[in-house]
Amino acid sequence: MAAPRRIRALLASGGAVVVALGVGGCGSADVEGAPVEKKSFAFSGDALTIDSDNSELEIVPADIKDVRVSRQVDGWVFMGEGPEATWRLEGGRLTLRVECDAVASDCDSVHRIQVPRGVAVTVEDDNGKVTADGFDTALKIATDNGEVVVRNASGALDLSSGNGEVVVEGGTTSRQVVARSDNGAVRLTLGAVPERVRAESDNGEIDIALPAGPATYDVDGRSDNGDVRIDVPRQKGSAHTVTARSDNGEVVVRSAN
Repeated sequence: MAAPRRIRALLASGGAVVVALGVGGCGSADVEGAPVEKKSFAFSGDALTIDSDNSELEIVPADIKDVRVSRQVDGWVFMGEGPEATWRLEGGRLTLRVECDAVASDCDSVHRIQVPRGVAVTVEDDNGKVTADGFDTALKIATDNGEVVVRNASGALDLSSGNGEVVVEGGTTSRQVVARSDNGAVRLTLGAVPERVRAESDNGEIDIALPAGPATYDVDGRSDNGDVRIDVPRQKGSAHTVTARSDNGEVVVRSAN
C-alpha cells in the first residue's frame, strides 16, 4: 500500500473552475506499476537514521555492507512541477524526498531499504506507512501520519505514530517495547516474555497479547473512556512490567495462546 495521496488546490478568483478543468482528465497515481530505480550507498557505522517525507517505507536487514534502496514513484501535477525524487546518504543519515509542487497534484512513492545486519535504525517519517521486518537491533520509528508495523524483531522497540495504528506482530521477541499513537490503536503480540512494555493511545484501543506460562506480570491498565480487561497472571513487583493506557478506547492485556 502506497503512502496516502496528496491532492492540493489553490482557489483564487475563478480558481475552482481552472482546477476542475485542469485535473478532470487526470487519473490516480499508480506507484505499484511505476518503474523500479535502485541505488547502493557506501556505509560504515552501527547506526542509521532514515529521514523520509511522503513515502511508504519497507525496511529489512540483510547480509550486505552497504545500504541498498529501491524506489517506485508515480504521480501527476497540474500547474507545477513533480514528482521529483531525491536520495542521499551523508553522515549516517539517509534522506529520501519526493516533491510535488503544484496547484493540484497526486503523487505516491514507496522506498524499500536494505540495511546491513547489526545496525540500529531510527526512522523519522513525516507522512507514510513504515514497515520493518527481522531486526535484532534497536528500532526507533516515528511517523507523523501513517501506520507503523514491526514483525519478527528481537531488539528494543520505540514506536510512535501521530495518526495511525502501531502494530507489533509475527514472532517478535523484544524485551523492551514502547508504543504510542496520538490517534490510532496500539496492537502488540509478543512471542517471548518481555521485561517492560509501555503502550499509550490518546484516541484508540490498546490490545497486548503476552506469552502464557509460568511468568507473571505487574500490569497497570487504565482507560479514561473504555473498558479495561486484564487476563494474564499478575503479581505486584514482578520483573515483567506492562503499562497500558488509553484516553479514549478499550484496554486489553491478554494471553497470546
